[in-house]
Amino acid sequence: MDYYNKVIESVKVRFIKGTNYRVEKPLSIQDFSDKENTLILLHQGTMKFGENQELVNEGEVLFIPGGHKTSLTLGGGSKRNQIKMDKFRDVKKKHLQSLSFFDIRNTEDDCISMMNFESKVFDVVNFFNSLSIPAFTIRFNDRIGTIIEDLMKEQEQNSVGKERSLSCQSEVLVIEILRHILKNQLFVEELSTNSTYFKDPRLIDLFNYIKTELGGDLSNKVLARVANVSEDYVGQYFKMLTGINPQDYIEYQRMEAAVDLLRTTKKSIRDIGKEVGYKDTAYFCRRFKMMYGVPAGKMRRRESLINV
Repeated sequence: MDYYNKVIESVKVRFIKGTNYRVEKPLSIQDFSDKENTLILLHQGTMKFGENQELVNEGEVLFIPGGHKTSLTLGGGSKRNQIKMDKFRDVKKKHLQSLSFFDIRNTEDDCISMMNFESKVFDVVNFFNSLSIPAFTIRFNDRIGTIIEDLMKEQEQNSVGKERSLSCQSEVLVIEILRHILKNQLFVEELSTNSTYFKDPRLIDLFNYIKTELGGDLSNKVLARVANVSEDYVGQYFKMLTGINPQDYIEYQRMEAAVDLLRTTKKSIRDIGKEVGYKDTAYFCRRFKMMYGVPAGKMRRRESLINV
């Protein structure tokens, strides 16, 4: 249990989006998937998924981990379109009509709430995807359904603290999903097999060191010393466990720190670049624009306008 507590403390959760839909025309998506985790709460009507078209009951939640593909049927009846995911993106509006959460109670049509969220360990590893958990139905858990409903309601509000509320409720949602999995002893083999690398103290030491030393020397030579492995092996070791090269991860963390400083301080772009580890301001600006598509100065101006 202590292990999972440590994992949860390391998971960064971010609410992406949520939409309520009325099913206008029944359809089956043969390979439904999204890069982020997807939760679908069935309010009323018919929903099936998987190779065997397992039925989801009203009030239950379908969980599809990010990157996982599954067959998804929305709406009842024998006449429904069979389409691929790439085609679904083009015809989505013909089949699903968005509506307010509060309008759901006023219709007898098939209705769902669909939300996406990100859950990354150490800002890099998609937690649920890394566990190789398949799509599954969350049954007999009113708590999770209620949290999804609260998120849908909150998203439609324009109240003080909206973003903070969405963030906090999303974190609770991830905790409840993990509790549900453990309590019902789901995917025992997957959890024991695919979560072992989170226990590696050397990897945790690396993440913690990078986080505290963003402005310093984070060469592979230094990382190798922190992880107590050879300099030739540290890159392979890091990528094997996380799926990303250490220097790519470091640059991402440095740029995210730079964005935060642009938003929250009046420091010069030159000073921000140095603070996050770039001695050459011109190089920092080139890399920043390449990653975010806009110059650092323009992003600062845009943030200032947003916060006026």
